Amino acid sequence: MALMTVIYRKPEDPEAFDEHYFATHVPLAKKLPGLRRYEVSRGPVTVPVGDFEVHFVATMQFDDLAAIRSALASPEGQAAAADRRQLAADDAVLILLCETREV
Repeated sequence: MALMTVIYRKPEDPEAFDEHYFATHVPLAKKLPGLRRYEVSRGPVTVPVGDFEVHFVATMQFDDLAAIRSALASPEGQAAAADRRQLAADDAVLILLCETREV
């Protein structure tokens, strides 16, 4: 399996962010070809010490990294990426891609 993890920093207007994210961005992202699972964090995102300016974390599961790259290159992926740029500036989001293995 492979994961795309998206970490969103706290926006200036969390209510407006959430409204756009769940009403517009999620439906776009759910159309990504090869998407197996889509989850977002619930409640505050914290770290053991200090302040961590994260609003929430989204995790999307695919078969492998090639499937993620193919999904992102698709028309649906391009639409989701364009919307993500409207939702959050590049410096307000961290996107991680990785393959996973059971241990």
